Amino acid sequence: MMETMAVHGPGIITEEEPFTPGHRACSGCGEALSVRLAAKAIGNNAIIVNATGCMEVVASPFPHTSWRIPWIHTLFENTAAVASGAEAGLRALVKKGKRPEKNVKVVALAGDGGTSDIGLQALSGALERGHDLVYICLDNEAYMNTGIQRSSATPFGASTTTSPAGRESLGQVTWKKNLPAIAVAHDIPYVATACPSYHRDLMKKVAKALEVKGPAYIHVLSVCPVGWRCATEDTIKVGRLAVRTGVFPLYEVENGQYKLSLTLTKLEPVDSYLKLQGRFRHLTEDTIKIIQERVNREYAKLVEMASKSSPSG
Repeated sequence: MMETMAVHGPGIITEEEPFTPGHRACSGCGEALSVRLAAKAIGNNAIIVNATGCMEVVASPFPHTSWRIPWIHTLFENTAAVASGAEAGLRALVKKGKRPEKNVKVVALAGDGGTSDIGLQALSGALERGHDLVYICLDNEAYMNTGIQRSSATPFGASTTTSPAGRESLGQVTWKKNLPAIAVAHDIPYVATACPSYHRDLMKKVAKALEVKGPAYIHVLSVCPVGWRCATEDTIKVGRLAVRTGVFPLYEVENGQYKLSLTLTKLEPVDSYLKLQGRFRHLTEDTIKIIQERVNREYAKLVEMASKSSPSG
């Protein structure tokens, strides 16, 4: 299979670590890698607003912290609201002459549960109001921090503690909520998907989002070896397969125009992705066929939207 990246990351990756080593993330944590790469792209001129979740817990055990830049811990459900307040407060201080205009960027971090479920209302409000901030969803496809409970981002067929597979149960019976499409529907300047398995692409998209005037949304697939029941050394491999199978395509939407970040001549079979994860071990060939058909159909829609958005489309 041939693949071509349409978006290339920075030529030189900084050695600075705004998100430092020494945190307490699990071995092979894709989410910690996502945050580390994003933080390198963000730099020091920013305020991080972090929802309750894995990254908040592992990076801020009192009295220690892994953050070298201003950082605010907020609740599961109101990350975007707090980020909106921070952004509005900075603008007000500049307007009143109480601080110089330094273009400090506000970046919100939350998991899929805090984004697609209990945080969706606050996120929608922030996007609708047009706050100048970047929202990054760290999607590990369940509420991992509290015991691997299903979320609306949990994929069809996955077994979790609240959607367990069994004799009479398939596991998760609904399809993953398409949060990037919901963000696009708010008519914001920039939406993108990313995965740390393609690290330069992720960093490039975060850097681009920071330059946007207005709200930007980035949805990052972050492999969780514990919740996904995959080998810790396979984190990067599993992330790459999610992309190459079309389960999690990489793309950007700039002012409503779709652009694929990775051009695939042929999708790899979804079974190559599913078989590496214990959460899908119970799936039958018939169920895998249903998933494959769905992936093919959704990927074809994305390719068509990108084709219509291109100058020659």
